Amino acid sequence: MKKIVVIAALSVVLVSCNKKEETIVKSESKMTYASFGDKITADNSITKDEMLAKYKTLKAGDTLNVKVATKINEICQNKGCWMTLDLGNSEKAFVKFKDYGFFVPMNAQKRESVVEGKAFVEETPVAELKHYAEDEGKSAEEIAKITAPKTEYKFLANGVLIAK
Repeated sequence: MKKIVVIAALSVVLVSCNKKEETIVKSESKMTYASFGDKITADNSITKDEMLAKYKTLKAGDTLNVKVATKINEICQNKGCWMTLDLGNSEKAFVKFKDYGFFVPMNAQKRESVVEGKAFVEETPVAELKHYAEDEGKSAEEIAKITAPKTEYKFLANGVLIAK
């Protein structure tokens, strides 16, 4: 009788271990995201390199509907009302959210993301640049160094996915 109980217990342990391994494999093969704004999927997104190439073809006033997958660099530390995306080669895109309708978590820096919306190029005035620097928590000395407008890659997102 003791042998049957021991064999049954070992069988349960072995079956449990096998199921845990299957769960780990499944979770590694498919990234899970938290969703913000409009419901979007990660399907058919372009890479940061492809996005940078597209930005280089845009002139001020041009817009492009696009979905890009890349890492988040910075996020507004007051509300999560804007973020910057890594485009590679020390380039970044400044992202605002459509109609100020949603925010993202302030601790999502360096996470993978998928962002869908309109990409465009715009000149940002000095006052706005200083405001964003304050939101980032930059020092007064760093903010004082901002003295000229800047042509930037921008993005108006209608939906965002952030890796969990």
